Formats: sequence, structure tokens, C-alpha cells
Amino acid sequence: MKNRRLLFYILLNVFVSALVTSVILVFYSRNCKRQALPLADNAAESSAPSASEDEPVEIVSIAGAGNLETEVALIRYDGAQAIDLAGWRLRDEDGNVYIFPSVVLYAGGAVQVHSADGKDSIVDLYWSRREPVWRSGETASLLDPQGNLRSEYVIP
Repeated sequence: MKNRRLLFYILLNVFVSALVTSVILVFYSRNCKRQALPLADNAAESSAPSASEDEPVEIVSIAGAGNLETEVALIRYDGAQAIDLAGWRLRDEDGNVYIFPSVVLYAGGAVQVHSADGKDSIVDLYWSRREPVWRSGETASLLDPQGNLRSEYVIP
């Protein structure tokens, strides 16, 4: 008798778990699934224009200054059309320069530039430094391919 009750509760648990998982997956696929963004290799095919002087590309923050493993600069684009950051430069006051590869930012998009080593993706880029780049009180600059200053950020 006890074994039958135990078997009944186990089967009930499996059924309820499967039902809940199915409902979550259906909800996710209908409401939360994002469209895939093209990778940087496809940027040339998308013919994303460079940002004009008035397009808002900015350094939003630099976190973890002084710690190579946590240093990250957040660059955001709030323009209307997609842009390719190929050739843009992020630099510090000491002359350290990161040159962006071909990476497309869409309206409201952002990319993080990590000082440490890692594998680039569409939202995370890696500078592959051996020591930290940023320090408190330093000014970070973002320049477009023509060398125009587009954004500055003073690290707190």
C-alpha cells in the first residue's frame, strides 16, 4: 500500500514538473525570444554606416579601475540607425589605445570593452592587456575613425 502511494506521488510530481516546464517554454518562445543579431563578420554585408558627428556614441561607465580582471568600459549608442565601430579608438591619458574591430551597434545597443584577455563576442570585446589600464581620476576618450573626440569619461 505504501509503495503504491509513493509511486502515485512520484508520477504526479513528474507530470506537474513536465507541465510547468512546457508552459514556461511556450511562454518564453512567444514573448521573450530575441531576434538573433548579426556577428561582426557580417557587419560588412549589413553596410552599417559610420556615425555622423551628431550620433550619440558615448562612454557610459568604466568599472573596476585598477583591477585587470574586473576592468570594463561600457560604450553605448543611442542613435537611430546601426553603426559599425570599426576603427574607433578608446584611449586613456597614458596613450594606451584600444582599436575597435568591426562590430555593429544598433539603436540603443552597447558593447563592453574588457581590459583582460578573452574571446570577443557581439557584446563583449577584450583588450588582452597584461596590466590594468584605468585608474581613478583619469579621463577616458572615445574617438571615431577620423580622430574626432566623441565622448569623454572621468573615472570616479
